[in-house]
Amino acid sequence: RQGFPVAAVADLGGLLRPLSRCLTSSFPLPRQPVPPLAQTLERYLRSLEVLVTPEELEETRQLVEEFGAPGGEGERLQAQLERRAARMENWISDWWVQSAYLESRLPLAVHSSPAVVLPKQDYSDWRGQLRFAAKLIAGVLDFKAKIDQQAVLVEYRRGHVQCMAQYRRLFASCRLPGPKHDGLLLPPPGRRPPTFITVVRNFQFFQLEVYNSDGTPLTVDQLHQQLQRIRGLSWKTDKEPLGVLTSDHRHTWGQAYSTLMRDRLNRESARCIQRSLFTVCLDAPVLKVSDERYPSRVAAQMLHGGGSYSNSGNRWFDKSLQFIVGEDGVCGVLYEQAVADGSPIATIIDHVLDYCKDPDTPRAPMTPLPLPYKLYFYITPEIQHDIERAKQNLDILITDLDISCFTFRGFGQGLPKRLGLGPDSLLQVALQLAYYRTHGSLCATSEVASLRRFHLGRTDAVRPAAPPVLRLARAMDAPDGQTLSLLQAAVESQSARTEQVLAGQGFDRHLLGLKLAAIGDGQRLPEIFMDTAFAIATHCRLLTGQVCPLRPPSYPPSAPQHPSS
Repeated sequence: RQGFPVAAVADLGGLLRPLSRCLTSSFPLPRQPVPPLAQTLERYLRSLEVLVTPEELEETRQLVEEFGAPGGEGERLQAQLERRAARMENWISDWWVQSAYLESRLPLAVHSSPAVVLPKQDYSDWRGQLRFAAKLIAGVLDFKAKIDQQAVLVEYRRGHVQCMAQYRRLFASCRLPGPKHDGLLLPPPGRRPPTFITVVRNFQFFQLEVYNSDGTPLTVDQLHQQLQRIRGLSWKTDKEPLGVLTSDHRHTWGQAYSTLMRDRLNRESARCIQRSLFTVCLDAPVLKVSDERYPSRVAAQMLHGGGSYSNSGNRWFDKSLQFIVGEDGVCGVLYEQAVADGSPIATIIDHVLDYCKDPDTPRAPMTPLPLPYKLYFYITPEIQHDIERAKQNLDILITDLDISCFTFRGFGQGLPKRLGLGPDSLLQVALQLAYYRTHGSLCATSEVASLRRFHLGRTDAVRPAAPPVLRLARAMDAPDGQTLSLLQAAVESQSARTEQVLAGQGFDRHLLGLKLAAIGDGQRLPEIFMDTAFAIATHCRLLTGQVCPLRPPSYPPSAPQHPSS
């Protein structure tokens, strides 16, 4: 696919093999290990070598040695984590979701929710928009049927079966705002799932039933007819953009949410959106710009909707899955990360795009369908004030955002492969080198890596090969015969670090677990976590992801089971 990821979406290159038809997989997946304490502390210190001064590093080294000493706090907390790992399905994933997402108070728009731009579709008016939206909805329902029937192909990556549990949480799920921390609305296991989606146009939300009374999904023609009805019911453009409330700072939105939910009508409408299978956003055209700036403008449209006077009111940012279909052929996906990471989203997108390429199925007899149900909200002066504040905050956030999408045409993945270099690791080194050339130093960096090879695994961070990169960066100022060998050393070190993290031996999540275990004790936080160096190491200025095609590579059964990144 020629779409481009807007935000860091890790591990989109998983290999699919028809080895099992079970989502939970008949293959027993290993539990995520707790790395050895001494190993984590050593790698943590190594990551600080280029981030702090020698004097600061020595002070931190003393704190680390004290923390890791026999019989010290580190050993006690490590034992707690090992006991937790023995009794839980995954010792860190719940903590990670809570800490990284649900307790974060930053807005979901721009700061958290990734977006993917899909290939531009071949239409340029509302008729084509509704037709494509109908087929997209049918494609998503087709994939959901595979999940329900446990017919999704088990994924492989680098020879390892991937955990498929995230797929069951994608539909009919939503993040719930709170004043101090958020919650998650997940489909109750064993209950009949919802049979409707949410469609939003001109800031107006609709509940659309997408199944017939006999349980079969609506056909493309039926969906198209219903979307035409929605268009006829949403022609007014003077409605308040209530959806922008969900783009605000989580504390602010949590307070506004409490106000909104006091009214019964508002509760019913909000819960309908939250419980719907997914959301389809029928957007107005993107403002026309030059061809050079167009990809960046489209990327921004997918990330935040363009602002309070554009399409941002056509979003419910808390929703796990939102499919964006523009009137000008611009389409994309926006998703919330607390429920799932990038690779399951990529699989769904790929299935939907393939489904949309197929010729239309023969027209089915049109049976009378109920009118889509419009969702109403009672907007009090207090809620109106909240909306105005959210609009202002979102527009300020968008103004403060610089986004530039471009295609590098100097070479592709073939060149580094011919040199024996991993394309992803080469790119990570290049990003470090670019930062050094811009700022004269290296910075804390995190590349997201998937841990789905473990049961209920989520992600961990790959730290850059900082010392080899620093040597390379200094050599690039005065290139000599050793430059290529320094590049190879830096790339190989990056690849080795990636393999360590994929094997569950990263230090970031381990340190988080040790810190949270200490907090859970209710005692004084160990000095290692109060140290300035720890704040520097965990405040990443660069968040990077793998650059690979949206479509997972397809291999014949006899192909090797170790696809490249």
